[in-house]
Amino acid sequence: MDVRRAAERYPGGDPAAGIDSRHAFSFGPHYDPDNLRFGSIIACNEERLAPGAGFGEHPHSHTEIVTWVVEGELTHRDSAGNETVVRRGDVQRLSSAGGVRHVERNDGAGPLVFVQMWLAPVRPGGEPSYETVRGIADSTPYAVPEAAAMLHVRRLAAGERTAVPDGAYVYAHVVRGEVRVGAERLGPGDSVRIAEAKDLDASGITDAELLLWEMAG
Repeated sequence: MDVRRAAERYPGGDPAAGIDSRHAFSFGPHYDPDNLRFGSIIACNEERLAPGAGFGEHPHSHTEIVTWVVEGELTHRDSAGNETVVRRGDVQRLSSAGGVRHVERNDGAGPLVFVQMWLAPVRPGGEPSYETVRGIADSTPYAVPEAAAMLHVRRLAAGERTAVPDGAYVYAHVVRGEVRVGAERLGPGDSVRIAEAKDLDASGITDAELLLWEMAG
């Protein structure tokens, strides 16, 4: 188990433009050859956008982009004609495949906070695709077969326990609250990378929200 604390994330974004980013993996100018990926995951970015702030149209390719909104509303538009407002509890996936361009903005009146995770596909190329799943439940894993990965959302009350999926690679990210994974105590923004996970559990120290990625490779 490899614990990474929120304070260790690489700072990014453009504070003057209302964008504050925190990167868990090597990203942009923060190149770290020892922190390029874990399993399928190549990025886990915490993003905070002030009202009116956003990322202008930019390209992606050969990446599965999964977004989890923590607070506020995220406006998404892409070159395939999709336009959606993503809210807390929704899962958004953009499969950039052979190439797509998109815009991400906070068009709401309040702050926007979201976690965006990028996964490497098993096979590059293909046609872009997009979907949003509204109000995903704890008991419904979200499959990303293009990356041989499964996302599990866990909302825990204080003292509640849940099983950590067994798997070759498991990545756990704390969205809110405090949790214990195995013997490790984790707070908001902390993460743990688990190789060959087996017979582990997580428990809420406080009420908490946890994202768990189960990956084959």
